[in-house]
Amino acid sequence: MDAGLVDLANRFGVATAYTDWTGRTVDVPESTLVSVLAALGVDVGSPELRAAAVADQERAYWARPLPPAVVGRAGTDTTFWVHVTHGADAHVWVRLEDGTVRTGTRQLDNFTPPFDLDGRLVGEATFALPGDLPLGYHRLHLRSGDTETSTALIVTPRWLGVPARLGNRRAWGLATQLYSVRSARSWGVGDLTDLTDLAVWSGAQHGAGYVLVNPLHAAEPTTPMEPSPYLPTSRRFVNPIYLRVEAIPEYADLTKRSKVRELRDEVRKRARKHDSIDRDASWSAKRKALKLIHRVERTAGRELAYQAFRTREGKALDDFAAWCALAERHGADWHQWPEALRHPDSPAVARFADKYAEAVDFHRWLQWQLDDQLAGAQSAAVRAGMALGIMADLAVGVHPNGADAWALQDILALGVTAGAPPDEYNQLGQDWSQPPWRPDQLAEAEYQPFRALIQAVLRHAGGVRIDHIIGLFRLWWIPQGALPTEGTYVRYDHEAMIGIVALEAHRAGAVVVGEDLGTVEPWVRDYLAERGLLGTSILWFETDHQGAGGPLPAERWREYCLSSVTTHDLPPTAGYLAGDHVQLRESLGLLTRPVEEELASDNAAKAAWIAELQRVGLLPGGPGIEEPTPEQTILALYRYLGRTPSRLLSVALTDAVGDRRAQNQPGTIDEYPNWRVPLTDSRGKPVLLEKIFDDPNAAALCEAMHSIVTPRTT
Repeated sequence: MDAGLVDLANRFGVATAYTDWTGRTVDVPESTLVSVLAALGVDVGSPELRAAAVADQERAYWARPLPPAVVGRAGTDTTFWVHVTHGADAHVWVRLEDGTVRTGTRQLDNFTPPFDLDGRLVGEATFALPGDLPLGYHRLHLRSGDTETSTALIVTPRWLGVPARLGNRRAWGLATQLYSVRSARSWGVGDLTDLTDLAVWSGAQHGAGYVLVNPLHAAEPTTPMEPSPYLPTSRRFVNPIYLRVEAIPEYADLTKRSKVRELRDEVRKRARKHDSIDRDASWSAKRKALKLIHRVERTAGRELAYQAFRTREGKALDDFAAWCALAERHGADWHQWPEALRHPDSPAVARFADKYAEAVDFHRWLQWQLDDQLAGAQSAAVRAGMALGIMADLAVGVHPNGADAWALQDILALGVTAGAPPDEYNQLGQDWSQPPWRPDQLAEAEYQPFRALIQAVLRHAGGVRIDHIIGLFRLWWIPQGALPTEGTYVRYDHEAMIGIVALEAHRAGAVVVGEDLGTVEPWVRDYLAERGLLGTSILWFETDHQGAGGPLPAERWREYCLSSVTTHDLPPTAGYLAGDHVQLRESLGLLTRPVEEELASDNAAKAAWIAELQRVGLLPGGPGIEEPTPEQTILALYRYLGRTPSRLLSVALTDAVGDRRAQNQPGTIDEYPNWRVPLTDSRGKPVLLEKIFDDPNAAALCEAMHSIVTPRTT
């Protein structure tokens, strides 16, 4: 491979080779490197261009007086470089976010030779900041001669851990896909009132510490609505399909409440006739009702609250609302809009927002209502006795045609998509069709968009699960039009990104759970543990690699971890025990080996787990013993979680009601009804939320988990 191309790839954090899930070293094709570097703004189409790119990169480095952002840990000295005219003085100080000025930096040895920048020799010096700086977002200042500049200084927690209100206790919680959890009063899709009721029931009645929900991120405001909560139009804002219309205060003053009831009854009637979630029907009805309520005059106090919300959210809210209104008139793909409207800062967008002010305000107002109802759900969960309350879920990225891709287009990489290389369970790899952050531009923006995202997702939550958290370390980039197998890894500044997550969680009093499944560099899990972020363990994936390859004994599982039996990318446990996941992948052509081999391997793994349950006495074993029922096996599997040291234990709501169908089958879009599967019982009959509250099997599983995490008293 060309040495110049390899050099540039290394400079920009692009992997030229990687180790796959089988342990084999794979060399990345030159064509992939060229495409990925192009997405980073580096033209490497010829040796001359490559040499010029190296020179430009070096010049840009030396022309910058300070790094784009400096990130450190509390209690540890933070070092950074400065560039000044060779021989000139460098005066450095810090202005804390409360306005206080701090000095006391130390200069360290730095013997880097000066650089000739257009005839001016530029020298490099290294300074160390004291380790007693407070947590927060500060400014680092540099003055040399008549020139003064500054950059972001972010001081992050050395260790996060679990919130103080949880203490040394363990907690269990339910994990659910909210849209599938429908009640008798919801509009065909589970909503925030349903979430509140589920939290109160599980917390007050069964001692649950949290409810983990799917990402509630915003989808497009038009139909068809993207069903995947992991492919949102925006991660910062919320999908108004989750609003309970009747819970909005202004509904009480609406003169056309009968019209709202007609819309609600029609969508409920439609939902009873279909065996899948119909978001389009639900949203179409809700949107009409919400339009009516939006026009109701607010009280003076409510108006003040709305204005305060608008002030807090600022330009990001205005941009999102403008995109929604534009999408309603020009379609949900901003790439197809008139060219003048394709950037949020264009004068044409401002003129549009003025002309269609009511349409734009409607979408701002929706986010205010969501903020209200999310706050109410979290408050009710905590008042019901939950230590954490609602645990949010943060998706990896956003839809390439959506609001965030439009608003943040200068910070996202174009011409590539994020995904995952092949692994044991997705042997063809995955293309998530999402534009990834550009690590260089994210740093240039002082991580402000990322900071705002984490703040938003934690505003009304006691925890957050970060999907594919290894994407904050390195992310699989796939050139546009290429197969998922033809991508490569791009590095991110994990110290900065994990540090910001920890800082925001510390300020919110929240726990962070990283979904660290799949192909993960071993040191990454050690790093997450070192920073006090929890990992994720799924029982079926916990293998004893140091022994014979069977189940990992419970006592050797991780402590700082959220552990569960299953995940939304697998069937519920009843379906998994029946081998549904293998048969489904075979029917969809997703296997890379004969189905007989796959079934044999899967049956052997399940038999090993049954044997482990028998070994520890959670299931009876031996000759003449009757085979346990699925319900008995499921209960034993969850009790096994209780024997691990894991701080958080998670029960899939689908397992509590005996459901069998997976919510999602990776590697498919419409071949399987992904993210459209309602909650059903073991016979495939839809289960309403009210029925769960009286379900003896659900109560038994919840009580088993409650007894596990409740300290015994003598």
